[in-house]
Amino acid sequence: MSLDEALRQATGRNLDLIQVTEKVEPPVCKLMDYGKYLYQEKKKEKLAIKKQKGGELKGIRLKFNISQHDLETRARQTEKFFKEGNKVRLEMVLRGREKALGNFAKEKVNKFLETLQAIMPYKVERELKREPKGFSMIISKSTNN
Repeated sequence: MSLDEALRQATGRNLDLIQVTEKVEPPVCKLMDYGKYLYQEKKKEKLAIKKQKGGELKGIRLKFNISQHDLETRARQTEKFFKEGNKVRLEMVLRGREKALGNFAKEKVNKFLETLQAIMPYKVERELKREPKGFSMIISKSTNN
């Protein structure tokens, strides 16, 4: 319908002529209250922001003398973080004389990664790196799942 006809119908019904999309030829328009339209658009934006959760960096801390059961518990927690769409920073905290036994600490981290691999595949974002308080690495969910 022509623009004049659409404007005439809008004023006859006490509504506004709102252009919904300009990407098509001819443009698509609606007859509705402009205030109501703005309210609905804001509501859609808020909902989109609310659903946009995920992609955060969560932390899992391992200790030097951690038991196998605790490794499994932390692996299950890591799996939950992955399902939410988060990345995980894995930290092995070393204190005092434990800092001299770096190889043993690396073995514990590798045991954790093996336990996690059995539950869910992962991908390494940042390799295991030595830091002043121990070791850390960043892992995320594998995309070929």
